[in-house]
Amino acid sequence: MKTILVILFSIGLLLSCSSSKNIAYFEYTGNRPAFSDSSATSETKLKAGDLLIITVNSTSPEVAVPFNLPTVPLPASSSSTTANPVATGTIALQNYLIDKDGTITFPVLGKINAAGMTKLQLAEYIKNKICPHYIKEMPIVNIRYTNYKISVLGEVNKPGVYTIDNEKINLLEAIALAGDLTIFGIRDNILLIRDNDKGQRVTFEIDLRDRDIVNSPLYYLHQNDILYIQPNKPKARSASFNTGESMTVSVVGILISVASLVTLLVKK
Repeated sequence: MKTILVILFSIGLLLSCSSSKNIAYFEYTGNRPAFSDSSATSETKLKAGDLLIITVNSTSPEVAVPFNLPTVPLPASSSSTTANPVATGTIALQNYLIDKDGTITFPVLGKINAAGMTKLQLAEYIKNKICPHYIKEMPIVNIRYTNYKISVLGEVNKPGVYTIDNEKINLLEAIALAGDLTIFGIRDNILLIRDNDKGQRVTFEIDLRDRDIVNSPLYYLHQNDILYIQPNKPKARSASFNTGESMTVSVVGILISVASLVTLLVKK
């Protein structure tokens, strides 16, 4: 009989320790920043980890050569989908990686503190460093990301990380890339997670039902933005029911085993 009591006590502990799992990926308990927050309205600023292609051009091509990284030939087996360097035809353009200290090493000019600048500001900085000190004519400086990406998670048909080649995408385009929301996605409380200028992640709420959303400063997404579409209550209840159903099956199995054991012990 003592053996039976020990088994039953163990089952009680097992059941008491079980807990339901939340279906949502994130939980937020604080006050979310308002749309007036600078991280929502400011232009995307460069930060450590960004990969850039920077080209310097001039009407006299030979004077711009020292300010460009050399191109590298592509092996015959290389594919244009190679992330680093970036392929264009039979040659590849090399990337500038913004280091942890926020700098890039630029030909002739040396280290440049790029983090915290916008692309336009960095281009202007490089132009003013080159002209008139090195060349008399103001050069043309083009900068683009090679790892501009966003993430769409939660109740969408194709969640994932998406690379944006033209470096410009709005909220609706991002949702379209992810195959649209499922019928279980909450439309009035989409979470947007964004890195601010200090490297901190801030969270905003977006209501897709609002017709004025296209005028919101959150409508256009930034580099590394994360969209999370939360599940509605029916989906959450369904997940909880499935979890409870599995637990019920497990408990029934345990009880059957215990009953069999009790029967054997009683017969003895």
